[in-house]
Amino acid sequence: MTKINPVEVRHGDGPIVLGLPHTGTYVPDDIAAKLNDRGRELADTDWHIHTLYDGLLDNVTTVRATFHRYVIDANRDPAGVSLYPGQNTTTLVPLTDFDGENIWDQAPDEDDIAFRAHHFHSAYHQALAGELDRVREKHGVAILYDCHSIRSNIPFLFDGKLPDFNIGTNLGTTCDPLIEAAARDICAAAQDYTSILNGRFKGGWTTRHYGRPDINQHAIQMELAQSTYLQAEAAPWAYDESRAAKLRTHLTSILEKLAELAPTLRGKS
Repeated sequence: MTKINPVEVRHGDGPIVLGLPHTGTYVPDDIAAKLNDRGRELADTDWHIHTLYDGLLDNVTTVRATFHRYVIDANRDPAGVSLYPGQNTTTLVPLTDFDGENIWDQAPDEDDIAFRAHHFHSAYHQALAGELDRVREKHGVAILYDCHSIRSNIPFLFDGKLPDFNIGTNLGTTCDPLIEAAARDICAAAQDYTSILNGRFKGGWTTRHYGRPDINQHAIQMELAQSTYLQAEAAPWAYDESRAAKLRTHLTSILEKLAELAPTLRGKS
């Protein structure tokens, strides 16, 4: 496998930055060799999320991790602190998949994790932080919209069926209330979709780390149920053009509204 850049950046002139930490499927050969057959399926990918969001908003900046979360999870605290104490979740370098099943023939040791943190996790966040600084310097405000998706039924992680739109602001701490309300109201009004604010997914480490309304840097996470845009929540994880087209209208409304709000947030801190 050819070595590739761990992060891809598209520079935009607008106030919105899309974070894409989990769409990548790149696994270096030496790491892939240590995964077991189940791990090599890469099932816990945010399948096609970069395609789903592509072209929804003019002048948007995107920062995308090309590496898979089994290499290291770009949306976890590099110190290894759990996002959801007391609940089942996966770690900085996952040892299990979302069903709680082992994914390694040879699990990573501390040196492996340190190497991956430096070459992958840090690379992604250096790029993301740099883009947020650039956008905030240009506009006086930056809004990070963190893009995610997950299967709608995963008993190991949550009970029942996940709503279609799962908005996370860490209980309102990571963004201005106007941003939270805009996303909540658009999702609630979306016909044939379900939604929740700060339910099972309250925003990962990225949202919590970069959400600094006091410096006009806002962050919000959107976790989509994969049933809203995939043909099936199983291999081969095929993109459903019809479902995606319907969903994209609502995602466009959210992003356009956040871009519209950005000038009103400038100077509020």
